[in-house]
Amino acid sequence: MISKRRRRKRSPRKDTIVRRWMVNNLGLIVLLLVVIMAAVVYALQNYYYTSAQQYLNTKINSVSSVLTRYAQDKDVNFSAELRSTLENFSDKDKMELMAIDSKGRVILTSSGFPPSDNMEMPDYQSLMEGGSGYWTGKVSGEKVMAVCVDISGISTEYNAIRVITSLREIDGAMLTYVAIIAAACLLVVILLLITGNYFVNSIIKPITAINETTKKFAKGDFKERIEKATEDEIGDLCDSINNMAEALASTDAMKNEFISSVSHELRTPLTAIKGWAETLSYDVDKETVKKGVRVIQNETERLSEMVEELLDFSRMQSGKFSLRMEKMDLLAELGDAVLIYAEKARRENIRMIYNEPEMLPFVYGDRNRIRQVFINIIDNAIKYSNAGGTVVIGADSVSNKIQVIVTDNGVGISKQDLPRVKTKFFKANQTRRGSGIGLAVADEIITMHGGNLRIDSTLGEGTSVIITLPAWADQPAGSGEPTK
Repeated sequence: MISKRRRRKRSPRKDTIVRRWMVNNLGLIVLLLVVIMAAVVYALQNYYYTSAQQYLNTKINSVSSVLTRYAQDKDVNFSAELRSTLENFSDKDKMELMAIDSKGRVILTSSGFPPSDNMEMPDYQSLMEGGSGYWTGKVSGEKVMAVCVDISGISTEYNAIRVITSLREIDGAMLTYVAIIAAACLLVVILLLITGNYFVNSIIKPITAINETTKKFAKGDFKERIEKATEDEIGDLCDSINNMAEALASTDAMKNEFISSVSHELRTPLTAIKGWAETLSYDVDKETVKKGVRVIQNETERLSEMVEELLDFSRMQSGKFSLRMEKMDLLAELGDAVLIYAEKARRENIRMIYNEPEMLPFVYGDRNRIRQVFINIIDNAIKYSNAGGTVVIGADSVSNKIQVIVTDNGVGISKQDLPRVKTKFFKANQTRRGSGIGLAVADEIITMHGGNLRIDSTLGEGTSVIITLPAWADQPAGSGEPTK
């Protein structure tokens, strides 16, 4: 049987910051240094070679001038003087001077040694073809430079004189400079590697710490915090993530408290309903039946209100909370809310005072939602008041706005809890019933109406809730539709 080998799928190579820096930044810098080094080497070579060419031109032109004077003197043997000039050439230790006859052969040299017959002279060929008479190349593996000058105009026997020199010293000096430049570039690259590694690590280390910490946040562990090492953008990011963790931890704690509170709130009426249902299943007297039915009705209503509150909160979170806006009488909705809780306040021995104004301007809003806000605020005032306490409800028109104020002399709210009482899931007092989202819902409803819900409170003295709503187009009640 032929066994099939399973090929492991190679995971794509991770594109790290170090790799990107190496490829993008360091690679570009190295390429730039190579280009700069090549440009400097070319400039140095061009400078030295040009200087050498000018020096050769100076020497050979000087010899040519001397030969020209010899040619003009009829008493002088030109060939003998040419031989003497070559033999006595002052720079024969640095370069070699040659005389080329009319047949293109080297006849005389300053060294005294005849060159090989097959020696190439591209400079002489270039001169004969009307060129510059300059050539750089290799002879027997050694790099040389040659310059040729035409003397056929002063001699019939000789066509040109030629000077040739080795470029070994120049190339050696060039090599030294290249080595220095290469060493400098290498030093720059090493310094870039060291400083770049330090800089990249200064980014990678906090990012790695952030990554590890946020993984814990994703698992629900909000205890760990990121240590801030620098006062730059990464330090600001650490602060932001730590602040986010604080907010998430607080929200998580409030959520847990909310679940516990709601569970307790649901258990209490359900226990009462279940207990009375079991009681009513037996033969009981008429008065007990009435009492049991009343308790079941009250607890069912309480459950219904809690469920509706939760649904409203869910709609707000999902953005599906909507209002049915219309012209409405605010006093009618406030009066209904006061009437609903009048009996409850009496049962709990709490005095309720309603300072009802004669009339108020209409408002543009959702009557059911506005009534829901009033019910929530009045219910909280009674809930957080002790027996014998007082709840005062009033309304007035102030600067084209309508204010509804509900004040109690109950337990109050501490200064540290006051800014958070309108936050979802938050309960300032865990000993009183409630889900902790009623005020958040009420605040959202008032905000959607273009109004404001403000809470003033002192711990142990009481609380005031001020609801402000804009009046209907600044017109008095009964004036009809708003002006366009």
